[in-house]
Amino acid sequence: MATAVMGLHNPNQTQITGSILLDEEEVIGKTGDSMASIRGSKVGMIFQNPLTALNPLMKIGQQIKEMLAVHDVYPENQYESRIFQLLEQVGIPNPKRVVNQFPHQLSGGMRQRVMIAIAIANDPDLIIADEPTTALDVTIQAQILDLILEIQKKKNAGVILITHDLGVVAEVADTVAVMYAGQLVEKASVEELFQNPKHPYTRSLLRSNPSAETVSDDLYVIPGSVPSLSEIEYDKDLFLARVPWMKEEAQKVISEKMTEISSNHFVRGQAWKKFEFPDQKLKGGKK
Repeated sequence: MATAVMGLHNPNQTQITGSILLDEEEVIGKTGDSMASIRGSKVGMIFQNPLTALNPLMKIGQQIKEMLAVHDVYPENQYESRIFQLLEQVGIPNPKRVVNQFPHQLSGGMRQRVMIAIAIANDPDLIIADEPTTALDVTIQAQILDLILEIQKKKNAGVILITHDLGVVAEVADTVAVMYAGQLVEKASVEELFQNPKHPYTRSLLRSNPSAETVSDDLYVIPGSVPSLSEIEYDKDLFLARVPWMKEEAQKVISEKMTEISSNHFVRGQAWKKFEFPDQKLKGGKK
C-alpha cells in the first residue's frame, strides 16, 4: 500500500485496484515527473530501516538538503536554517555536529529521527510511517511514536502507520485497516476493531496476541502460511485458505469491495458470519 501511494511499486509485478485520492487528486496512474512532484512534497515516508534507507556516503546535512533541493517549497537561501530547524524539531541534540556526521555514526534512534526530519522537510500533507519502531528498544519506540504524533498534530498532517505490533495500533491509531496478502479485509475505528472484530483474520490475529488474560493458556497459532504471489487469487478471500474447516467458503468468488456491517465498520466477504474457532465449536459456539 505504501509503495502504491508513493508510486514506488513495480506495475509489472503489482496489481492495484481501487482509488487513491490525495487532495482530491487521483494518484494511481501517475508516473514520471507527475509522481515525483508528489513524492517528498505532498507525501513523506519514514522507512522501516534508516540504516539502509539513508545514503551511507553522504553526511546527514547533505541528505536533508537534497530533499529540500528536489522541490521548491523552500528557497535555497533558507536551506541551512531549515535543516537545523528540522533536526531540532525531531529532538536531535547538537544539530551543528550531527549535520556533519554519517549515518553509521548515529544510534538507531537518532537515525530514525533523521528519517523523520527528511520525511517532513517539505511540510507534506501525508506522512507514511513503515514500521518506524522496528529494532528499537521499548523506550526509544515510545519516543519515536510520540514524536510522530506530535508532528501530526502540529502540522495537521495525515499519518498512515504500517505496523504488525497490535500494541502500537491500540495506542496510537484512530482508524485501523487490516490487510492480509495485499487484501484489505477489515476497517473500523480502533475501539470497534479491538472490541468487536469480525473478519476471520482479524479475530485470529487478536487471539494469537499475548495478553494478561491468556498468559496461563496456550497461544492460538494461525494454521498454514502466507501464500506466494503465484498462488494469489484476488477474487477470493485469501485468508480462508488457512482455515481448514472453511474450505467451501475459501472457494467462493467475492467482491473486492468491503461491506459496511455497521457505522464505519467494513468487512471483506461474508465468511465472518460463519467463522468459529475449533474450540468454540466444541463449546457450542461460545464467542
